[in-house]
Amino acid sequence: MTPVELSRTVLHAVRRAVDEGELAVAVPPERVVVAPPGPGGCGDYATNVALQLARPAGQPAPAVAELLRTRLLRTDGISDVVVTGPGFLNISLDGGADARLARLVRDILRAGPRYGHSDTLAGQAPELHAAYDARAVVLMDAVARVLRSQGARPRLTCAGPPEDAWVRSLGVPSDIPSDIPAGTGTGTEGPLRPVPAPADPTPLGRDAARWALLHPAPHDRPHIGDSLSEQHLAQRETNPLFRVRYAHARTRALLRNAADLGFTPEPGPLTPEDDGPLTPEPGPLTLEGDGPLTSEGDGPLTADRDAQGLLPLLADHPRVLAATAAHRAPDRLARHLVAVADALAPLLPSVLPLGDEKPSAAHRARLALAEAAGTVLAGGLSLLGIDAPEHL
Repeated sequence: MTPVELSRTVLHAVRRAVDEGELAVAVPPERVVVAPPGPGGCGDYATNVALQLARPAGQPAPAVAELLRTRLLRTDGISDVVVTGPGFLNISLDGGADARLARLVRDILRAGPRYGHSDTLAGQAPELHAAYDARAVVLMDAVARVLRSQGARPRLTCAGPPEDAWVRSLGVPSDIPSDIPAGTGTGTEGPLRPVPAPADPTPLGRDAARWALLHPAPHDRPHIGDSLSEQHLAQRETNPLFRVRYAHARTRALLRNAADLGFTPEPGPLTPEDDGPLTPEPGPLTLEGDGPLTSEGDGPLTADRDAQGLLPLLADHPRVLAATAAHRAPDRLARHLVAVADALAPLLPSVLPLGDEKPSAAHRARLALAEAAGTVLAGGLSLLGIDAPEHL
């Protein structure tokens, strides 16, 4: 059960409780937020839906949570539900950690770059209007891409016709209507008016320029035309865009290297049955070249530990896309991709066999997880209008 499917399952439990007269509330119109449990939580996912419904229902949050818990326990795919704190529902899915990992990886690989896409906003046509500014138009284009990934069909307008340089160098659509006066919004939303770039972003090229404009929050000033602007083109770890694209390129290189060794990805347990040491504790990664990653260090590790930070981020990707669409905030997606890339790095050195070691089921599982992470990175970059090259 994916996070999106679990969200729908919880929403269905709320709807049934309302239909049968156990809750007198308005059913949430779209989805219930589920996320990895926070401090004090347990299980695979947690939701605060009972706290949200308690006041309109006129019942204590723990009572609402217990009512929903009873229904969720009767649902296929859910093994346990625990109420913690003031009324959080902590949900455990069927199967052990290995089974849940395999399901997540299969779901991502099956969906490909469209993992996290949904039809939640189907039938909606939000109207987006951008100020006559390069950053505003790029922001609107990215927001529109993410809205489409959630099923919406946004309408775009601009306070003036997009400049040719924006179309050529920044990849914005050339056919955005500009028949609405500057300073006005459309529908119930005001115009998208982020802090303008302090200099012309087009010399950076499409990918670096779009990242420089989208990675900061709209109310933050982008680093363009100042002493920090060169970092957007730097091929080093201090550049977040490079880390994201490099992590994706490394997953593609690992797939090529694995094919040369005669094995392919297959979701499953990440560690061998004896759970012994796999590779040395990773030190600084070698960034040059197109061969397998190398690392330095001398401590034992297991791939399970290396993946602990990555798995919740991959599972959370659909929620991040939904939040990005709801808040018109591509910076949320950009920061999420950086987090995925950074969490993926510790896993990469343990993907391929070392020396005379033969490829095992654990190697195939790690390769599948790396491919899934690369798929999420590629899909996210595409929604930001940025290429994800296979070679860097």
